[in-house]
Amino acid sequence: MSSPLLLDGASDAPLTFLLAHGAGAPMDSPFMEAMAAGLSQRAWGVVRFEFPYMQHARQTGKKAAPDRFPVLEACFLERITALVDRPGLIIGGKSMGGRVASQLLERLGPSSNVRGCVCLGYPFHPPGKPEKLRTDHLMALASPLLVLQGERDTFGKPKEVDGYQLPAAISVAWIPDGDHSFKPRKSSGRSLEQNLAMAIDRMDGFAKQLLA
Repeated sequence: MSSPLLLDGASDAPLTFLLAHGAGAPMDSPFMEAMAAGLSQRAWGVVRFEFPYMQHARQTGKKAAPDRFPVLEACFLERITALVDRPGLIIGGKSMGGRVASQLLERLGPSSNVRGCVCLGYPFHPPGKPEKLRTDHLMALASPLLVLQGERDTFGKPKEVDGYQLPAAISVAWIPDGDHSFKPRKSSGRSLEQNLAMAIDRMDGFAKQLLA
């Protein structure tokens, strides 16, 4: 059963961001709401959806573990197919959602309307387990991918990510003092609002580059 969608911005925008949520929070979390609002204000289309386990949790009021990756990928592909009439798509999402999108990116091919991918806090490895990398598929990417990563993200910090030697198609933008959801410490002198605005600016610039 298809999950409901949250639609922001114009359906005829030159590019639409198709965004999935992270493992623990739904498509209408404050983080996802901020991303959708900021991007739609820049005149981009935004479509948000939920994976089956999150939809089930919403319906029952009980937390559920994420679906297995074949289910997550199939759900994402279904959403991409449903938006075939959109001029162009940037697929991606928060943490796990972005990871799923990145695994689909290269196999979609030039025949699709997918132009690139954006990962909002990529889980390069589980926290505290830097040896368990989730980068194999990234090394083969030739399609544009933007990773927005907090400097304090326990899923991948600057020194670690710099050592991965990611391909040129992947650009990484660091959010100052941000955690996995871009939240900085008070001592940094920055606010969450500033970091979210910076992330939206980067996504806006990425979309404009894809159209150039």
